[in-house]
Amino acid sequence: MSAEPWAPCSDRARERGDPLAGTAPPGIRWLLVEAATGWGPNALLDPPFDPALGRQLVRRAEANGFRILAIRRPGRRTAPTSQRWAIVDSRPGLESIVWGEAADASELTRLPLDGSTGTRSTRPVFAVCAHGRHDRCCAVRGRRVAVSLAAVRPEETWECSHVGGDRFAGTMVVFPHGLYYGYADDGDASRIVDAFDAGRVLHDRLRGRSTFSRAVQTAQHHAREAFGDDRIEAYPPLDEQPTDGGVRVRLADADGVPIAVELAEAVSPPLLSTCAATRLVQVGRYELREAPRRRPEEIA
Repeated sequence: MSAEPWAPCSDRARERGDPLAGTAPPGIRWLLVEAATGWGPNALLDPPFDPALGRQLVRRAEANGFRILAIRRPGRRTAPTSQRWAIVDSRPGLESIVWGEAADASELTRLPLDGSTGTRSTRPVFAVCAHGRHDRCCAVRGRRVAVSLAAVRPEETWECSHVGGDRFAGTMVVFPHGLYYGYADDGDASRIVDAFDAGRVLHDRLRGRSTFSRAVQTAQHHAREAFGDDRIEAYPPLDEQPTDGGVRVRLADADGVPIAVELAEAVSPPLLSTCAATRLVQVGRYELREAPRRRPEEIA
């Protein structure tokens, strides 16, 4: 496939109306590492961060089932006197954030990843992708979101390295729950924060929760569309079963009644998924096959 004329990937996504639902990449436990200087294309694997140390940190984190992100405060790039880190658990019912400090990044290679050290925090983390060397839309749109949020929630707001889905910039993740949002700069990004404070999601910007499969994320989106419950914990998954050309997801409503959501596997039209892409690709996604249905007869 030949490439279409270039334009910023996030502009193209808005023109096409690329759906957000079901696009959150997986992430159950996270290691956030403060890297206050500029970031290369791979934040912890390229200079100015020590590449050898970065490889060691990434390998250790991934071997223990963690996703690792670089974080920094919005604004000026002033190196801190110590290296902050956070361990995040995004599992439903077990959500937690533990913060700590290291004298330098090399100490992180010996950091216990079981949450046994550090200080537990009840404050959320609003991690906004501002990884401009990875994708220019993240720099232009993401930094705008980070600055606006830092003005109202300075302690909870961080810029972060690539989280996935460049074309949905501005993108952000709300921790500890692993709530992925896209197009966050369209309108007031603080609406996402206000919704979280109220125990709810901002439905029209939610990509999904990273602890759930993309099929479940998509099913939850359509359940919210049909029945209107926007609480963070609404519609927990019961199971998902493959069907002919799709998947059947069962969710639970507030009374424990199963909701069946029939989804079909589909692909997007050919698109350029990032600003740097030169070839058109088709991205897999799920589409609603039939309207969600409550199934009280399925209660055991």
